[in-house]
Amino acid sequence: MRILPVPFDHPDAVKLNDLVQLEYVARYGEGDVTAMAAAHFDPPHGLYLLAYDTADRPVATGGWRAQDHGDTGFSDGDAEIKRMYVVPEARGLGLARRILARLEDSARAAGRVRMVLETGLKQPEAVALYESSGYRPTAKFGMYRHAGDSVCYAKPL
Repeated sequence: MRILPVPFDHPDAVKLNDLVQLEYVARYGEGDVTAMAAAHFDPPHGLYLLAYDTADRPVATGGWRAQDHGDTGFSDGDAEIKRMYVVPEARGLGLARRILARLEDSARAAGRVRMVLETGLKQPEAVALYESSGYRPTAKFGMYRHAGDSVCYAKPL
């Protein structure tokens, strides 16, 4: 497996983003409508990673983008995780954990002080990954802070 930094709008990243949106629709009845732009993930204010399998197929993604104090509940120095996704046939191989570790290292190197993320109760696999990686529940923030099935996590860097 190879994990490479790519632009958020790279064709393979767009392909996997479309797949994760379909998964959100299947689990929640709608996709994630959080505003995102490719520039949000440009270093040093973010990073977007794409994993390829040995046949050079894109199989996993994840990114972080800088967030600071604002009216949506972020704190100065936050790095928000977005679009963590592994295609079904590559799940269970540790890709999400490897991507998460690289995102944390990158955010720390960029001077971010806390990783934050929002996920949903209908994604128990994600909740298990984050909790087993040291993330703890935190006050809700962002687009879905008022949604009942939304949960937010944070981890100091």
